[in-house]
Amino acid sequence: MEIIKNQKEIGSTESRKQALEIIEAGIMAVNPEALVKDSVMYNSNLNSVIINNNAFDIISGRIFVIGGGKASGAMAEALEEIIGPSNITAGIVNSDGEKYKLEKIKTIKAGHPLPDKSGIKGVERMLELKEKYKIGEKDLVICLISGGGSAMMPQPVETVNLRDKQNVTQLLIESGANIYEINTVRKHLSKIKGGQLAKHFYPSKVASIIISDVVGNNLEVIASGMTVSDPTTFGDALAVLEKYSLDNKAPKSVLNYLKSGAGGKAGETAKEVNNADNFIIGKNATALEAMAHKAKSSGLLPLIVSTELSGDPAIAAELVAEEIKKGEYSKYNVIILGGETTPSLPENYGKGGRNMHFTAVSLLALENLKTDWVMTSVATDGQDYLKNAAGAIIDNNSLGLARAKNIDVEKYINNFDTYSLFKKLENSLIKTERTGTNVGDVVLCFL
Repeated sequence: MEIIKNQKEIGSTESRKQALEIIEAGIMAVNPEALVKDSVMYNSNLNSVIINNNAFDIISGRIFVIGGGKASGAMAEALEEIIGPSNITAGIVNSDGEKYKLEKIKTIKAGHPLPDKSGIKGVERMLELKEKYKIGEKDLVICLISGGGSAMMPQPVETVNLRDKQNVTQLLIESGANIYEINTVRKHLSKIKGGQLAKHFYPSKVASIIISDVVGNNLEVIASGMTVSDPTTFGDALAVLEKYSLDNKAPKSVLNYLKSGAGGKAGETAKEVNNADNFIIGKNATALEAMAHKAKSSGLLPLIVSTELSGDPAIAAELVAEEIKKGEYSKYNVIILGGETTPSLPENYGKGGRNMHFTAVSLLALENLKTDWVMTSVATDGQDYLKNAAGAIIDNNSLGLARAKNIDVEKYINNFDTYSLFKKLENSLIKTERTGTNVGDVVLCFL
């Protein structure tokens, strides 16, 4: 299976080619269909669903499927194949708009990174399943959750309209707020996030099958923790807006609702969820381990440095470069990292994503490294904020090439216009189209 579509073009040296093959192995390892098939079984005699060796014996009950995220369509396809369409009463998932081989589970295309009306419609249809089918304590609701689920499963409270939810989401993304902080706000503007989706289907059992895109794999953060209790409060949400000086920029409806909640005039998120079990079947570490295995099988010496790369991408890139230059990884020729950084964008910025920014900063930070090297950073969903680029790849010759073309690398970095930088540089942008999965980002340095 070919993940990187322009591998021949950008894999111009043996080291670049090997680096791209290792990255591809990591993304293939978190293929949603394979993850679900490795984690879920169905016993038709007992009408029992087994997830990560945990059995849900439904006996006389029924099975329903809901969920959302970039991988939810592929997860639904695999689940329906395992359980069998005839054993699923109904299902609806908010997905990426691709076509899947499904009979019982319906997919609805939902927006990302900003929520849209289609996503709201999909969630409404999921919630309506309870009344339509009189879902009760004998039934099992399987919830498929993956990266992107927060945006793709919107259900704003009555006093906050979709446009205001979109606006505050965009402000938070541009501010440099991390996913924990963004989702703290999202939870408190939603009817289903922060454990409220599971509570809606009470007293039925809810089993969430999750592919994590969150550093640390905190269940409360992944897709805003729709089926897990939430420790954050309205006060915490207000504190996030204040921290990033958004308390005067956010829509009035958002501020008014959060303030009313902090004053006890709006219902909090679920502080206790008793009817849900949550199972993470794939995560960033899954991809990194596959990358390390691929490197070893090629006769290389890899080291997984971290699965928790975070913070500002420029600072993260400089720290990694400094560690490399100090010789901290001199015993290895491949270092592997994963996670997700969060850039703080200026008022006027160009095109590019966190992976392209990380790679561009590395271009300067590794300038004096006296060896042949390759650095690449890639979004596993194939979209580094832009749909037509997953990240970038550079090597020890890239900076010289940029200067020969009179490209001011630092200017593009300062303008957060790294897509334009790599487009001019050529031989650098990584194109995967959609990958159907999302476990955050992967970084590889070939030394």
